[in-house]
Formats: sequence, C-alpha cells, structure tokens
Amino acid sequence: MEYVTAVPHPRTEAEPAASPRGGRRSLAAALLLGAAGAAVALLASREEWCSGVASVAGGTLPLTVKGSDVTGVPAALAIVGLAALVAVFAVRRAGRVLVAALLALSGAGAVAAAVLGADDSSALDAKAAQASGNTAATIDALSHTAWPYVAAAGGLLILAAGILAVIYGAAWPSMGGRYERSGAPRARRAKPVDPDRPEDLWKALDRGEDPTGA
Repeated sequence: MEYVTAVPHPRTEAEPAASPRGGRRSLAAALLLGAAGAAVALLASREEWCSGVASVAGGTLPLTVKGSDVTGVPAALAIVGLAALVAVFAVRRAGRVLVAALLALSGAGAVAAAVLGADDSSALDAKAAQASGNTAATIDALSHTAWPYVAAAGGLLILAAGILAVIYGAAWPSMGGRYERSGAPRARRAKPVDPDRPEDLWKALDRGEDPTGA
C-alpha cells in the first residue's frame, strides 16, 4: 500500500511578516517630517507676512506684521504636533491611533490657518489704527509675503508625519517596551542550600548541583 505525502502548496503557506526595515524607515520618515514641519511652521510664524503704509498726521508710516500677529494657530498647532509626535511612542494600541490622528489633525489645522491668514490684513489695520489714533485709518500699498505659504508647507509635513503614524504606528516600538516582560518564563533563582537540612541537600542533588559548594 502506497502512502502519499501531502506537499503544501506555496500559496497556502503563511505570508511573511512585515519587514522590520520598513517599520524603521516609516518611523524615521515620520520623525524627520514632524520635526522639520514644526520647525518650519514656527520659523514662518515669526517672519513678516504683510506690510503697508498708513496715513498719519504729517505724513505716512510704514507698517509690517509678523505671522504671529496675524494668527497664532500655526505656531500653536506646530507645538501640539511635536508633543503628539513624542506621545506616539508613549502609548500603544488604540491610544497610539488617537495620538497619531491628533498629529495629523494638527498639521491639517496649521495648513488651513496659514492659508486663511495669507490675505488677512486685519492685524495690519489694527496696527495702523493704533499708530494713527484713528480707528478709520486705511492701509495703502498693501503687500503680502510668501511666509504664510511656508507655514502651510510646514503644516503639510506635520500632516504627512501623522498619516505615517496612523498607517504604520502599530509596528513602531514604544518607550516602555524595553521594560515590559517578555513572553518567556523567567528563570527562578535557586535558594541557598542549608547544609544542616538534609531535604535541601537532596533537592540540590536532584537539580544536579553540588550542595557542598566546592
């Protein structure tokens, strides 16, 4: 009687696990994008976004406003994004997904705020009214710079880091991972042998130890 050995079909075999190298690459990319995006958004918020000339008694007064004068949202969300990027490694499972989503939302909010503030002249109007003492003061020769769009680009980088965290974050290590117990059983330390107790001597011999300690 012939016995036929079943050979597993290659398609039925389990798929290999995701490469750790891919997880490291996505982690490095998220860290780089998040840190760079936050730095760009913070830097752009400190630069000049718009300028103009206000009419005052005796002549004109040139005025400029920074991004932080127009809107503080991009800078604030950049800081939130940095905090979320660090917090991704402090939580696991559902908490990591929520923090990664917060990271992505921080980037999206920074983009929206920067784009909306690109053509906003209300901060310049308020500065002109304060300088001239006339709430109806107008701004002439109004111009805008490209810094709001630089801040929006920083927000896009933070958004990209958040998307990577949402997709690949489950495979990233956590801060407490190295301190957690592994699945392997821990070795039990043998109790010191008391030479005055015969049962301890016999137990040591059963374990293959020398009870005399020689």
